[in-house]
Amino acid sequence: MAYHYNCMEGEMTEVRQRKEQTSIESKEPAPEKEKTGSSERSKKDRKYASVQRFIKLFIGSLAAVISGLMYAIYLSTYHERRFWFSSRQDLEREITFQSDSGFYYHYYKKLLKASSFSRGLHELTHDNSSISLRTINAVQQLNLYPELVASILYRMSGSQEAVEPVYFYIGVVFGLQAVYVTAVFVCSWIMSGTWVAGMLAVVWYIINRPDTTRADYAVPLRENWALPYFAWQVTALTGLLKNNITSSAERLCYLLLSASTFTFVMMWEHSHYVLFVQAVALFLLDTFDLVQSRKIADVYRLYLCCISLGYILQFQNFSLLTSPLLSLVAGTVLARHIQRDMKSGRFVARVMKVVLHFYLVFVITATLHFVVKTVFLHEENKHVLHFLEVKFGLNTKKNLTTSLLLCHGFLQTPSQDFFLRLTQTSLLPFYVLIFGTCLLSTLQAIFRRLRGLNSKEKITSSQEDRTIGENPEVIYHVLHTVLFGLLTMMFEGLKYIWTPYVCILTASGVCSAELWATLFKWFRLRSVHPVLLALMLSTAVPTIIGFSLWREFLPRVITELSELQEFYDSDTVALMNWIKKQTPVAAVFAGSPQLMSLVKLCTGSTVTSLPLYNDGDLIKRNENLYQIYAMRSAEDIYKMLLTYRASYVIVEEAICSEMGPMRGCRVKDLVDIANGHMVHDSDEIYAYSKYRRFCHEIKLDNSPYVNYFTRVFWNRSYHVYQVNTVISFQY
Repeated sequence: MAYHYNCMEGEMTEVRQRKEQTSIESKEPAPEKEKTGSSERSKKDRKYASVQRFIKLFIGSLAAVISGLMYAIYLSTYHERRFWFSSRQDLEREITFQSDSGFYYHYYKKLLKASSFSRGLHELTHDNSSISLRTINAVQQLNLYPELVASILYRMSGSQEAVEPVYFYIGVVFGLQAVYVTAVFVCSWIMSGTWVAGMLAVVWYIINRPDTTRADYAVPLRENWALPYFAWQVTALTGLLKNNITSSAERLCYLLLSASTFTFVMMWEHSHYVLFVQAVALFLLDTFDLVQSRKIADVYRLYLCCISLGYILQFQNFSLLTSPLLSLVAGTVLARHIQRDMKSGRFVARVMKVVLHFYLVFVITATLHFVVKTVFLHEENKHVLHFLEVKFGLNTKKNLTTSLLLCHGFLQTPSQDFFLRLTQTSLLPFYVLIFGTCLLSTLQAIFRRLRGLNSKEKITSSQEDRTIGENPEVIYHVLHTVLFGLLTMMFEGLKYIWTPYVCILTASGVCSAELWATLFKWFRLRSVHPVLLALMLSTAVPTIIGFSLWREFLPRVITELSELQEFYDSDTVALMNWIKKQTPVAAVFAGSPQLMSLVKLCTGSTVTSLPLYNDGDLIKRNENLYQIYAMRSAEDIYKMLLTYRASYVIVEEAICSEMGPMRGCRVKDLVDIANGHMVHDSDEIYAYSKYRRFCHEIKLDNSPYVNYFTRVFWNRSYHVYQVNTVISFQY
């Protein structure tokens, strides 16, 4: 029994050992199965995330393109309703280009009439039919590069049979505005991470149209051709400045930045001033160690390349060489070589180094700018410096040109209506909230940098600890709106550069969970998780704003597009028809620069002046020709007109009999002040001279005026007099 029991026990032990071994063997491949399952799940998660990103990118891109196209259609419809454009004759259509820059379209027509593009280009670079007694390079002098591009596109597209030249020209401009709006959408999307911000930015841009663009009524303006490229330049720069950007995305952004910067420089003669303000913002970013210095250096090199290429392609445009942009870039680079360890040390030492760096950059930049101006003897923008000196009280001597610029609405301080319009669309209140939050967060980030916090610590910090002011692209837009906002407070015309980026910053801030998380962090709200609450508000707030804007402004837009507006200037049409039919081809016309711009646009006749301020001779001509509205003798005006070989002089009733509310800003008042004919007595202003006002006396047909001039055409708005080549004395 004992033996049998021992055998049974041994067998049972052996069975248990086999079971244990089998169970161990069965458990051994389990980790491999778990690894395989986890890898499969991670692949599925990555695939799902990729599909989700693709869908998000596709929907956002589609929304951006549709927004641009809808805006172009909106502008085209509004332009048609305002001017009845399709029902007008060619002359009447050209008169609708209501701006000093309307004459640019004349050169576009001239390029298309030439037998070939090269022939047309040669005629423009050796132009002796635009301004009397002068042969100019019209492409360089008048910055006709947009017209060159438009004429090339018109010839290459084969649109001669299908589209009229004027419709193609306007279509290109409105197409660029679609590109502009698309850039506004994408830029806000990049900053916030959601395309909802892009939609909100576009809505604000459109309903604030009077303060964001002039393309609806002043089509040929240079800014309408240039600012869309600047918008894409800012968009590319925004993407380049991001911390978490990949190398391939960075190369793409730099490529787009290069192309848009170069095109912007070529399209607008004032582009280097805009880039100078942008360079100041980048300089501040780099000085406070808020962005990688490598990226700023790359942008500086890009500036140098684009300005150099622009100088060569714009027939050695010396205004680019004497630009403050080049002086600032050179001054910043030299100061960095002098201060190699600026970003090291304790708090007090770093603050002192930053102050010293500001001083070095300012001194070097000012010195270089003065030396360059002295070496090249460039006086093209001398009147601009004189205007700024008078504007800021640094100079009390005013000539007629400076007085005219000071009275120009584009260069005056903004009116209350401007801020009221921005408030009614809710843009300004939300901008103040977003700007204040970003600015305080930026100052907090600057303080942390000066204390020596490494930028890597910011990147590796948790989402809950990060603030909106630690993102370089957000800080750039804060500085961008600050600098251009300060300029807009002095010159209202710059609102067309400032307001679109207010829309971008405000929309991206409202839709940014990071901004709301920053606010909750400051207020220490812990009842609900800050990140969750921020995500909820970044969706709910823009939805509420969008719904309220849609409810209030959509009916206004529909009404604006449905109502027909009457625009017909019969007196101007009659004048231009008379010039085309009744005057010799070689006739030369004199008058105000704005009217001469219209004469050049509609008739192509030679004129004595154009509304340009980049040429000293033209500025002097404009001042002399305004004397027809001064208290001068008939003999003086006659001799002046003969100096410019004028055949006809046109007197405008709107200037001669102007009864504007701003006395002292009327043209005849400014001319009297420049001539010393204005007398101040007990807060009253009187005009005094031994001669009566020329524009009034010539209409009376009395001697000696009839000896020098013969009236050949008149209506309610214009009086045209032929300048007699032979003086006939009548008493």
